[in-house]
Amino acid sequence: MNTTIYDVAREAGVSMATVSRVVNGNPNVKPATRKKVLEAIERLGYRPNAVARGLASKRTTTVGVIIPDISSIFFAELARGIEDIATMYKYNIILCNSDQNKEKEIHLINTLLEKQVDGIVFMGGEITPEHAEQFKRSPVPVVLAATLDEDREFPSVNIDYRQAVYDAISHLIKEGHKNIGMVSGSLEDPVNGYQKFIGYREALEENGLTFKEENIVIGDYTYDSGREAFQSFLEIEDKPTAIFAATDEMALGVIHGAQDLKYNVPKDIEVIGFDNTRLATMVRPTLTTVVQPMYDIGAVSMRLLTKYMNKEEVSEHIVVLPHRIEFRNSTST
Repeated sequence: MNTTIYDVAREAGVSMATVSRVVNGNPNVKPATRKKVLEAIERLGYRPNAVARGLASKRTTTVGVIIPDISSIFFAELARGIEDIATMYKYNIILCNSDQNKEKEIHLINTLLEKQVDGIVFMGGEITPEHAEQFKRSPVPVVLAATLDEDREFPSVNIDYRQAVYDAISHLIKEGHKNIGMVSGSLEDPVNGYQKFIGYREALEENGLTFKEENIVIGDYTYDSGREAFQSFLEIEDKPTAIFAATDEMALGVIHGAQDLKYNVPKDIEVIGFDNTRLATMVRPTLTTVVQPMYDIGAVSMRLLTKYMNKEEVSEHIVVLPHRIEFRNSTST
């Protein structure tokens, strides 16, 4: 049978309240008594019952984290930032994989709430009315990470995706490119699709260049879709001299698709990615990319959540972190 707090109290010759104070780090325990209780815990192999403690305190010190793809380098880095801050503030996390499927996301939100989590960090695509309704009804705080809420109703941590792509395209234009292709995510995706597409289009128009629909290829964020996108660009009469990809993985596909057909990157075509994942330094030539501070987004999201869970003052519920471009060898400069 499992050792109980009663067994520890009897072994140490103290009350159960004293054992509870020792387990919970209460300083109002004499050093000699604390030592006696800790020795009893060690001898009996006692482990506090988190469920029982949660029922008593109405807190489980557990946070639910919903991400689209656990295997993704991008989301793995975000999750690492969340985990490190959660550990710092003595929270455990339950990590869930949603496959960016709306029905599964809604199901996971409800499942986590049933498990009595103290808060949720949510990473996904579009925040639909169904999502919004779930977040509003949640009895615990929810923070969005690398996920846009167009109504700015829910706490979130992001970068300015539109401005980041605007900066990348503007750089290519300043370098003399007049025909720039884009491998976009679905335009229904507020982050990797629509916001980045708007930044691309605004950069062209504000620099006096014509937007051409044929220069946009929709990918699915994967390496293979980047390779296929490059093939699509070759079918255009006025072929792009530079390509921006909405994710690093698609950018790698573009580079390898070009190299397979004997194009030289960056001499024949320049390529810029987005995210600055570890993939950017694994490809040759190394990838110029927009730096999205993934670890920081995860860490700041978790810290923001701890403020809500602990009822601390929050001065700004919408956090926008800085971005920059990391220039490497897939561009001339």
